Amino acid sequence: MKYSEKISNKLNELLVKNYDAEKGYLNAMEQVEGPRLKMFFKRRASERSQFAKELRSEILRYGELPEDSGSFKGSVHRNWMALKSALSSNSEEAILEEAIKGEKANLEEYNEILQERTLPPSVDDLLIRHKSAIQSAINTEKMHEAMVS
Repeated sequence: MKYSEKISNKLNELLVKNYDAEKGYLNAMEQVEGPRLKMFFKRRASERSQFAKELRSEILRYGELPEDSGSFKGSVHRNWMALKSALSSNSEEAILEEAIKGEKANLEEYNEILQERTLPPSVDDLLIRHKSAIQSAINTEKMHEAMVS
């Protein structure tokens, strides 16, 4: 496997995760009542959409084809979030718990790829920026969760 294909495969994994996160946040936005939480989820969905665009650009720059949709696992997770919120007496807290769980999984994916130290500096910088934003989202979600619990 050539170097550009190897990098693109790793970026495609993250691309799919960002598609999943964007859809998950849009789903979460529909499930909550509070306008502040709705706006928070909308901003996170927009952020993940931007991450996906940036990753697509990098993949294309390496002459490879980017994925065009999320994963089956992401779809199952979104359906689980919807079911859990429907059954939960405090749905906002349950939705935030699921969002945190999803973001922690995304953070692990970024960490795994960044540990490989074979990435070009431009890709490394992009992934570090994304990772920092995801960590910030987790911290904010934990604060929201504390407020609604």
